[in-house]
Amino acid sequence: MPPTSMPSVPMAPVLFQASCPECRARFELSAGALRLAIGASRRTTFYSFTCPECETVVRKPAGERIVELLTGGGVRTLRLHSTL
Repeated sequence: MPPTSMPSVPMAPVLFQASCPECRARFELSAGALRLAIGASRRTTFYSFTCPECETVVRKPAGERIVELLTGGGVRTLRLHSTL
């Protein structure tokens, strides 16, 4: 028996809930609106976005779980290298 193929189902875009510490707005952002930077320590691992309400650039720390969720959702990732 030949293998059957599953019908292709378009995947819904992943949306992430976020909030702005400046204007306190709450909103959803697509993966393309977020950036993730992974550094050598917790202090240098963060994600950032621009608030769609007040246009403030927001930078928040990203622990292991946040990194996992963002990378799994297609957020572009930048790996920071130390210059020792």
